[in-house]
Amino acid sequence: MSKKMWFLLWGGLFVLCAALGFLPEPVCAPIEDGGVCWLRVVMTILSVVFFLPPAVLLHKAGKEKNVPMQQLIRNLSALSLGLTLVMLILNFWSALGPEILGSVLHYVLVVVSTPMICSGQWALSLFLWACLLMVSLRQLRRK
Repeated sequence: MSKKMWFLLWGGLFVLCAALGFLPEPVCAPIEDGGVCWLRVVMTILSVVFFLPPAVLLHKAGKEKNVPMQQLIRNLSALSLGLTLVMLILNFWSALGPEILGSVLHYVLVVVSTPMICSGQWALSLFLWACLLMVSLRQLRRK
């Protein structure tokens, strides 16, 4: 696949994960007594798959020594992690303010931290962003 297709796939996954992140709580249909919420499982899988296109792009950039691509992924990873931290802090502080402030900040958090909110597995998403950041930093040091 071409780089353009990987970027389009990444953008499509971003939109899909963001849309699913706006669901208040997924309507779950537990299977028997196991209590498995299949919608939550699918959302978590989509959130992990969200990181596949940038990982492939970063791998290709490493092979081709494509510094601008490595820098782009580094910058996006750092930006996502930094904005997530800021938005989480603001969301906690919004408990002291009006309800509308909390809602607006939560919606911004959903967009800024799309795969994190979609999956509900916050540590997993943050870890994967950090992995992209660390790999891109490592590749950039080797240039």
